[in-house]
Parts: sequence; C-alpha cells; structure tokens
Amino acid sequence: MSWHDCHVHALRIVKGEHGTGELELDLDYILEWRTEKDKFSFLLVPATLKFHKVFGLRITLDWATPTAGMGPFSLAAVEKSVEDQGHHVATLWHLLLNWPEGSLKFEAEGFTQVAWGREVVSSNQFLTQGERVAA
Repeated sequence: MSWHDCHVHALRIVKGEHGTGELELDLDYILEWRTEKDKFSFLLVPATLKFHKVFGLRITLDWATPTAGMGPFSLAAVEKSVEDQGHHVATLWHLLLNWPEGSLKFEAEGFTQVAWGREVVSSNQFLTQGERVAA
C-alpha cells in the first residue's frame, strides 16, 4: 500500500490497554493514479487508517512557518522498521509529511485500513466535504 499524497482530515487517539492506544487517521486514500495525455486524475475513497497498540507517539506539524491556512495535511510516505530494544522488539512507524512540514513517529503492532465511502474520480488528490459522504 502507498499513502503518498493522501490527505488526512482528522486524527483521533483512542485510549487502549497498558498505556497504549489506537491512532486513527481519517484520510482520502488514492486507489489509482490515472494518466491521460498530459493530465492526471485520481480514483479516491474516504478511509480510516488505524494503527494498533500505539506507544510513544511523537507528532510534529508546522502550519505557522509557511503561514499557511489550516487544512488537511498530506502524507509523503509511511516508513516501517523493526528495532530490538532489549526488553522487546519494537515495530516503529514514521509518517513523513508533504505539507505542511512535519511527521508522526510511534511504535505500533500493526494497522488496518477500511474504506467507508464511495469512490470518486477527481483531478485533485483530495476529496471535497461533499464527496466525503458515506455511500
């Protein structure tokens, strides 16, 4: 799966057990990049990306430096690595952002993603509020 250029509209943290939680991202998932002559279009669907048993969450988002208006942030990539931390082996996640500058870093056991709306073809890499309604 690739989350490159997916826009995140909301972030939610749900308390879990033993100091962990669920990290939920409400996003516009790009199912397909389409090329037609010199134009791109995108097949998008609203979805929830949920990371499980999250621990050590670190979020950096900077809308102030570019003096940008508030809006969804855009993912550049999701990186996953495994690290032996002595007392356990940790799966580490690093979500890099395109815009605004920032990242999300955390430990999590895994993720699930569920599409919850209708698919839309758009010339934009994001959905409007009207397009983000459940089917």
